[in-house]
Amino acid sequence: MATISSPGIGSNLDIKSIVSQLVALEKKPLDKLKLDAAATQTKISTFGQIKSLVSTLQTAVNKLTSVTGWNAVAASSSASEYVSASAIGGTQSTSFNVEVQKLAQARATASQSLTAGTALGEGTLTFTVGSTAVNVEVDADDTMADVASKINGANAGVTATILKDATGERLLLRSKATGLDGAFALSVSDLDGDNADNAGLSRLIFGQTQTQAAFNAEATINGLPVTSSTNTFANVVSGVTLTVSKETEAGKPVTITVSPDNSAVRANIEAFVKAYNDVNGVLNEATKYDAATGVGGLLQGDSTTLSLQSALRSAVQSMTSGGAFSRLSDIGISAQRGGNLEIDSSKLGKALESPDELKTLFSSTGAGSAEGIAVRLKGLTTALLATDGFFRRKDDSLQRALDSNASDQERLNAKVTRIEAQLNRKYSALDTQIASLNSLNNYLMQQISQWNKTNS
Repeated sequence: MATISSPGIGSNLDIKSIVSQLVALEKKPLDKLKLDAAATQTKISTFGQIKSLVSTLQTAVNKLTSVTGWNAVAASSSASEYVSASAIGGTQSTSFNVEVQKLAQARATASQSLTAGTALGEGTLTFTVGSTAVNVEVDADDTMADVASKINGANAGVTATILKDATGERLLLRSKATGLDGAFALSVSDLDGDNADNAGLSRLIFGQTQTQAAFNAEATINGLPVTSSTNTFANVVSGVTLTVSKETEAGKPVTITVSPDNSAVRANIEAFVKAYNDVNGVLNEATKYDAATGVGGLLQGDSTTLSLQSALRSAVQSMTSGGAFSRLSDIGISAQRGGNLEIDSSKLGKALESPDELKTLFSSTGAGSAEGIAVRLKGLTTALLATDGFFRRKDDSLQRALDSNASDQERLNAKVTRIEAQLNRKYSALDTQIASLNSLNNYLMQQISQWNKTNS
């Protein structure tokens, strides 16, 4: 038979409240463990943010150590509405004239007009582009719209469209590619045996009109003829891509100029400064101490974080030998209070007039003091982000602390559960004992009262 336990009824003690308060005292250390776990989790998140910013910094310094980062060029056109140009990094400075005689075109045709909805008849359409031939099978009851749909789904190198006019429907065909190499040829195998008459499927080529001929683009560069199947001339001039949009007037060439692009180098330097300041800003916030409030940042006093900040600052404030510029301040980049870098735009602009000396400051691969600032930062960030580097070790350490904290919470909860059970047993026994004593006391009082009545 089940028993119903109501602790405190026999003794009038509030046993439930007593046990609850004692258990709460035992659980008190759990509050600190939870706060520690939350702080550790926040640290993991913060170091993840710092790692991401260091990765961005690494990307920025990589551009200042790579060849293409310093060999950026700009291509300009004297009349971009006729000819526009682009150039890849490292292209030699040059200038040349371009005249455009003809733009590239795709071949286009139109069939004769047929009554809308007419079944064209069974047979095969064969499209040939260069050495590739594609067959399109046509059923006896296929209409012009059905045939156009089959052509477009056949990957035959052409697109098909239906034109409706006052006389009926026409099948418009156009090469997908411009130029002579992309031009298509169409032949028909008609079920009636005559592949050129005005009956059956061959009606699509009987009376067919070429509405646009295929042409290659034709131009001259400094008077020398060049051609392209498209309106883009790639590497006709090494490293330069030309795009022609209009035919030029005779004797009025477009001048294309390729020159070093200092704006790209400036942009790379500015990106490096921003990336460094972003890292430094987060580190400053995390390690700060507010004397007025007595409150420190999340990582205030963390020696490994302070070492990371010191290493980054040392790298950007270091000196490089072997060139006209030895430190960042020489080119207008100076450290401010708090460690952030600030750019003097005019001074940097002056330094950009000496690109080789600027390149030496950042990307010199010499040993020791001859090593460029970006090269040093690249080495530092690579080590920090390595699979066994600073961030991996820090994350592993914090994860171990988090796991240990979870184990401590689990053990404490188990201990509290045991203590609660012990207290419930203890106070239940006390309740029973007090209840028994109260019962005995009541019995004795009754007996004494009865004796007094008898003696009187």
